[in-house]
Amino acid sequence: MTQKEIALAAAKALDDKRAKDIVALKVDEMTVITDYMVIGTGRSVPQVKALAENVEDELAKFEIFAKRREGLSEGRWCVLDFGDVMVHVFNEQDREYYQLERLWSDGTNELELDFESEEPAQQ
Repeated sequence: MTQKEIALAAAKALDDKRAKDIVALKVDEMTVITDYMVIGTGRSVPQVKALAENVEDELAKFEIFAKRREGLSEGRWCVLDFGDVMVHVFNEQDREYYQLERLWSDGTNELELDFESEEPAQQ
């Protein structure tokens, strides 16, 4: 998988567990830390943990494993470091406070997420 595909798979894993406000950014020209950042929000401590665990589970299917993980036990801001892709899962208050996407977005580097356009089934 390419780095971009890993970032998109991580974003999809967040969406699968109903994360809010998912953003994927290409930041390779802004920092040497990583090439892509994926950011999502959970509504509660258990959901933040579940979101982070689902990202790890889904990427493990491709034999892609986090090199480091921080904050999972607290469930407020989890960081999963996959090397070229970093995934940040916040609770709502910390996401609003830190506003990582404002720090790392230049208006042109946000990836289009295919699942954003999916409409719920009409009944």
